[in-house]
Amino acid sequence: MLPYAPSSVAVARQYLSSDLQEWGVCETAIDDAVLVVSELLSNALRHAHPLPSGQIKVAWQCTDGHVEVAVSDGGSATEPRAGRAALSSLGGRGLGIVEYLAENWGVRHDGDITTVWALVTILAPLGDDRTSLPEPALRECI
Repeated sequence: MLPYAPSSVAVARQYLSSDLQEWGVCETAIDDAVLVVSELLSNALRHAHPLPSGQIKVAWQCTDGHVEVAVSDGGSATEPRAGRAALSSLGGRGLGIVEYLAENWGVRHDGDITTVWALVTILAPLGDDRTSLPEPALRECI
């Protein structure tokens, strides 16, 4: 759980980047996953309510050559969807970026909690002898 505050974006990026580096994920995949979590978290902070605790949940799970990043919040009046921002727009590109970088993304609802998730392909660095990535692992920002 993280505070429902813009400063949480940098915290989540750092935790995710550290975990993926520790797990031996290649730098370009780390960059993609970190950008995706940034966009999901920024959108939640901009458009949704905090969880009942007043916080926001950010988690990721590494399995089968992918990392699933997920941001859970208290929901909003509208459903998250990728839009097509005008060239002159200052915003509105977040889920479009997620859609481009992620293999898949979606929204889950559990009562008043909304979770937006994205599945990003991760690979071991070129020249690495490993045939697989780390054992399935789940992390949550604390």
